[in-house]
Amino acid sequence: MLQPEKQIEIIKRGAVEIIVKEDLVKKLEKSYKEKRPLKIKAGFDPTAPDIHLGHTVLLEKIRQFQELGHQVIFLIGDFTGMIGDPSGKNEMRKPLTREEVLKNAETYKEQVFKILDPEKTKVVFNSEWMSIMTSGEMIHLASMYTVARMFEREDFRQRWISQNPIGIHEFMYPLIQGYDSVALHADVELGGTDQKFNLIVGRELQKEYGQEPQCLVIMPLLEGLDGVKKMSKSLGNYIGINEPAKEMYGKIMSISDELMLRYYELLSHISMEELDLLKEGIKNGKVHPKHAKENLAMEIVERYWGRDEALKVKEEFDHVFKEKGVPDDVLEIQLEWEEDKMWVPKIMKLSDLTSSTGEAIRLIKQGGVTINDMKHDDPDGKLARGSYLFKVGKRKFLKIKSKI
Repeated sequence: MLQPEKQIEIIKRGAVEIIVKEDLVKKLEKSYKEKRPLKIKAGFDPTAPDIHLGHTVLLEKIRQFQELGHQVIFLIGDFTGMIGDPSGKNEMRKPLTREEVLKNAETYKEQVFKILDPEKTKVVFNSEWMSIMTSGEMIHLASMYTVARMFEREDFRQRWISQNPIGIHEFMYPLIQGYDSVALHADVELGGTDQKFNLIVGRELQKEYGQEPQCLVIMPLLEGLDGVKKMSKSLGNYIGINEPAKEMYGKIMSISDELMLRYYELLSHISMEELDLLKEGIKNGKVHPKHAKENLAMEIVERYWGRDEALKVKEEFDHVFKEKGVPDDVLEIQLEWEEDKMWVPKIMKLSDLTSSTGEAIRLIKQGGVTINDMKHDDPDGKLARGSYLFKVGKRKFLKIKSKI
């Protein structure tokens, strides 16, 4: 186990806030002296089965604790998942069924072990203690927090002001998440900035139950490909860890230079010393940002798909975008032409290049559509029957041939 001073430097990397840093240092010193690993808790509600790089910010921090020799407790909130986390929402979430929660949980576990060491990870479900809690114990738990304290949460307060309904069960969510820390005797809990209120509830409840309060490591919400909004599947600005290697590599290469350094800090496994040298090299011009981005894309793709696949997609990317080539595996489809000439946006929609003709028109106006290696900038344009190579955006290719 590393010296506590070195541990805290690693833990601080990328963190928005540590509550309370001095207490965490004391916990690390005691752990080091007694050769007793700290209990590191991180909870996840299995509300969606697909994990993207935004989720892995927290998982990478958990991995660091794991490598420092501490006991990682990966908590799957199967009980809280049936309530629905109200964090950051302006309306009630639809609760999941027990079957949905368990199905998502299994998929979740498969994905997280691409990052965490399964041999060093204790997986628990909070239904283990919540499902046997009596009604009297639940009422006792509810008595430990006031409605006024709940309205310290920005989302609850705004919903109250806007007269959007708040279910009584939603107030139970942070209490149950907090009680998880009591049940596990957690020393440290990790979470995103949107979970800060809930994590603090855990500290307060531990005090009420006579335990030493946990320290909190608050991690940022990773910006998506647009560099502005947080990474989200619903916003379409995400990179899924189960996406094809080619898509993953291409998306990382599309981010801005500024966002690249953010991804390096939160997702890369390079040391802080290496990261500082990289930043300095880019600043003084000794390191080209594109080269740094290639290294980042290679590292992340290799993490999820292996080195051979990473080298393969890099070579293909270089062929397509540096040499202006076309991928060798471009899909070819046949499409029924309804008339002698068909409207290009309609062709794009029918071939699933876009989800709608409106999206196709927008892409054409933005200059993102090429047909047979020629920029297509006419949203009213039509094509006669024939064979065409469509390129949409930077990475999407499709050969479309009219049926005779």
